[in-house]
Formats: sequence, structure tokens, C-alpha cells
Amino acid sequence: MARTRSLPAHLWKAAALSGMASYLDAGLIVSISVNLAIYRDSYDMGVWMAGAISAIVTVCIAVGSLVGGRIADLFGRRRVYNWDIFCFALGALVITLAPNDLVLLAGVLVAGLAAGADLPTSLAVVSDAAPAWARGRLVAFTQVMWMLGITVAVFLGFVLSTTGMTGARIITGQLALAAVVTWLLRSRLHLTEPPPAAQEPPASQEAGAPRGVPLRALCTRAALLPMAATFVFYVTWGLGANTFGQFGTYLLVTVSDASQSLATGINLAFVPIGLLLTLAFVRVADSPWRDRLFHTAAAVQVLAFVIASLTAGALAGMLVFFVLYQLSNPFAGEANYKVWSQLTLPADTRATTQGLTYALSRGIFAVAAFFTPALAEYSAAVLLWSITVCMVLAACAGAFIVRVLVPRAPRAVPDRTELRVAGT
Repeated sequence: MARTRSLPAHLWKAAALSGMASYLDAGLIVSISVNLAIYRDSYDMGVWMAGAISAIVTVCIAVGSLVGGRIADLFGRRRVYNWDIFCFALGALVITLAPNDLVLLAGVLVAGLAAGADLPTSLAVVSDAAPAWARGRLVAFTQVMWMLGITVAVFLGFVLSTTGMTGARIITGQLALAAVVTWLLRSRLHLTEPPPAAQEPPASQEAGAPRGVPLRALCTRAALLPMAATFVFYVTWGLGANTFGQFGTYLLVTVSDASQSLATGINLAFVPIGLLLTLAFVRVADSPWRDRLFHTAAAVQVLAFVIASLTAGALAGMLVFFVLYQLSNPFAGEANYKVWSQLTLPADTRATTQGLTYALSRGIFAVAAFFTPALAEYSAAVLLWSITVCMVLAACAGAFIVRVLVPRAPRAVPDRTELRVAGT
């Protein structure tokens, strides 16, 4: 069958380079999480400043997604794809060398904006490059890069947990280095034109040329319904995932009374499970099993948060939570959102529409992040039960997408805007 066909190496290369947006996005968020307690002590931060640091990185990713996705659709996805990664490298370098919390905020501002701009753009690029029968696998592979970003940041956080600011600088410095290498490799990636039958009108044939898709194209039912549904899923699921992505180590230290080394060690122990299962998700991303597994995984994910809530963040309950969460998250999380978005959103506005849902979601995450340290200090149980309710809503939204929107999505018809990645 078509969906079991093997893919050539150059398409996997394109997916990996596009997936670096997810690697760097996850790496930035998790590195701030891992280093937050260190920044708090080194820069003498209070709980509100700690919340502001986490909120700003999320706000910047949100704004970058909104603006970057739109610019990519207007002026060429390839152009934005090449340069936002370079801007990320500059921001990560500023974070690495920051002598105080104000310079740290400036670096977070630049890196967050660039990471946000790259997320919808890179997903649109790999989706354009993918044949219709393999789009799910290639888009899902970017989530493997997301998990890899988490794994590297958590691993370095564990290994360097006793080195203070020196370790914190190494963790963010590797992000700057990775961004520079990605920028160099992306600049050598060749995107060729689609076959004549699939070409666009001459005015928009060139990959780097302005596309000029009007904003009113977002107001059609074909765009609004999947955009609204994927937004509801991502924002409700992401409130839980983003909280533990940014504050997982912080909560283990401040709520569960774990040491910095134990907190990072717990994260490190369970992250490989998520990485392996995300690879498994890639294998089923173009098959009916992708959506069949969602229902079971969503239920397990809700159970994980219920256990964390019932134990009010006690260390034993958090250990059970991490096991169940890592087992379920790859099949009922951001990877689903990415694939569903690329399958159900109109091709011409993919970067704009997904940039909009990213932006609105990350904006909400930023508001939540600002209050999270204070809420955790007031009542860990209230924080965790609030997240549990969000995960239930995410499961309902995902079920709607699986049962209603995915069956309506075109499967084998090539997009007018489809690009091809050169094999040479």
C-alpha cells in the first residue's frame, strides 16, 4: 500500500532540518526550566521574576509564530526558513553570556521570537515537500526532534546539576551552536519545482516568491473549523505540557522537596521513554492506528494528571505521573496536533493558520506561566487539578478531530503549492 512505501533519504533530511525548529523550541523552553532555580539564586529572583522569565519566552514564541507564519506565506517560506534560525542563534548566545537577569530577558526575547517564527514555517516547508501518502510520517518526525531537544537539555541539566551557572551556560550554548549548524545546512538544501501538472500559476511558482494569500482566506469554513478545533486541542493539552515543560524541575524542587540533582535525574530517567514512543508514533503516523491509539493514550494521560492532583505533587505521586505521562503523551499530544493541522488545514494558508493557533496558544501559556510559581506556592493541588480539567477538554477536542475532521481531509490529492526536495 502507498502509506507503507519507504521514503528517500533526502526527504528525511528535509524533515530533520525542519524538525530543528522543534528541537530548538523545546530546548529553549526546557533549558529555562532546568536552569530556572539556578537563575533564581544567581540573579536573586523572586517568584514573580521567575514567572516573568518563563512567561516572556512563551509570549515571544507566540508572537513569532503569528508574525513568522504570515510573513512566510506572503514572502516565501524558504526565505523565512533560512534566516529565523540564524536569529535564534544570536538570541541563544545572549542568554548564554547574560551577566544579569535583564540581559537574560533580552536574549529570551530574540530567541523566543525566532523560535516561534520557525515553528509554523518549518512545518509548512516539510509538508510542502512531502508526498501526500507520507506527510504524516515526515511531519511527525519533527516531534522526534522536539523530544530530542528535551532529552539533550534534561541530560545536560542532570550531568551539570552541581556546576551552577557554568552548567546553565553550557546548556543554552549548545542551542546556539545547533542553530548555527542548522542554518548552514538549510542554506544548502535545494527545493525544486513540482511537476508541471502540479505547478501553481506563474506568479507564484518560485519557492521564494511572495504568495500573497489574502487574510480573508482564513475566514472560510474550510480554514476556520480545523483551525478552531486544532487550537482548542493544542491550547488545553499544552497548558499541562507547557507547565511541566517549563516548571517540571522547579515543581519537583519546590513542591516535591527533591534536590536539583534528583529533579533533573527524574526527568532524565523518563524522557527516553517519550523519545522511543515518539519514534513509534512516526511509524503509525500515516496509518489508521495513529487515531485509534489517540483515545487510549488520552485516557491514560488524564489518569496521570489525576494521580498527580490527588497526591498534591508528593514525590511518590509525581513518579507515577511521569511514568504514565511519558507512556501516553507521544500518542495524544503535540505530534497529533502537528499532523492533524497539516492534514486538515488548507495548503495555501498552512503557515499562517498554524502560526495563528501556535500564537494564541502560546500567549495563553505565557499568562499561565507568569502565575504558575505563585499558584504552586499557594496550592499545588489547585494548580494540578486545573491542569487535569484542561487535559479532559483536550481529549474531547481530539476525539472531535479524529471522528469528524480527519475523515473529511483530502488524502491523495497533491496540493497546488506542493514543493519537491531535490535528491541531489
